[in-house]
Amino acid sequence: MAVELDRAGLDWMPREGDKFVIPGRNLDGLVFTVSEMTIEVRPVVGGTRIAFNGAVEWALDSIMQSEVVWMPSESQLRDRLGATFRQLRSADGDYVCVADFGGGEVEFITSSPSDAYAQALLHLITNPELRLKAIVEGD
Repeated sequence: MAVELDRAGLDWMPREGDKFVIPGRNLDGLVFTVSEMTIEVRPVVGGTRIAFNGAVEWALDSIMQSEVVWMPSESQLRDRLGATFRQLRSADGDYVCVADFGGGEVEFITSSPSDAYAQALLHLITNPELRLKAIVEGD
């Protein structure tokens, strides 16, 4: 879901505690965390550079933010839904995120809370008319 959100254009300003992955570099399964001690964010001309300091097991000093995929937490996903979010509930072993995009409530059902929030957010950011409506209605 994080890759789908990234491809859909979910914006991200890295901050302490944020998690990300680095696709396409044989680092599958490794999740990195922004931390002033080891991974810091540096604004540079043309974007944001994520710099690795200290004990990193492979030779990568830094990487452009555009080359990584943010893995937002449940709370970050819920916050991004803003005023469209109505509730999260469990149902028969699944999780249901309910959002209202101005035309009635829509349910997103998955096996994890994060994926339910992510599906609702993906729906919101891939439908520009919904994003505009959410902004107008006070998101």
